[in-house]
Amino acid sequence: MQLLIFTLDDQRYALRLDHVKRVVRAAALTQLPKAPDVVMGILDLHGEIVPVINLRRRFRLPERPVALSDQFVIARTGRLTLALVVDGSEGVIEPPAADILAADEVVAGAGFVAGVARTTDGLVLIHDLDALLFPHEEEQIAAALERA
Repeated sequence: MQLLIFTLDDQRYALRLDHVKRVVRAAALTQLPKAPDVVMGILDLHGEIVPVINLRRRFRLPERPVALSDQFVIARTGRLTLALVVDGSEGVIEPPAADILAADEVVAGAGFVAGVARTTDGLVLIHDLDALLFPHEEEQIAAALERA
């Protein structure tokens, strides 16, 4: 399994590469009224309106404004395309299957964590993009996008 490694506050995280469409530089956002508080705004990406998710808020990390050096990871859940604000992306790795542990092997009830990968630089949490948003948040985003 190939993974895109990204960072937030010097912590390393990953997404399955088959969920990632691309990584782009941070850009100006438009506010999306009545969206869940995890949504920072929307981005016009070549004609596609994409909600931008605040991972710092979701992961309970200290918040800060989006910096020019930040990046957006454009990724597709089973239901919609999202942009995730990250400090930076480190690239793609393909750890051996033996070095990937299911989340329940590490800690039960890990929510949006799909697993943990052992890398030469340490452990990396692999996030389950389909579990990142709660069902009611997805409904609120869809309704807000329809009104926008």
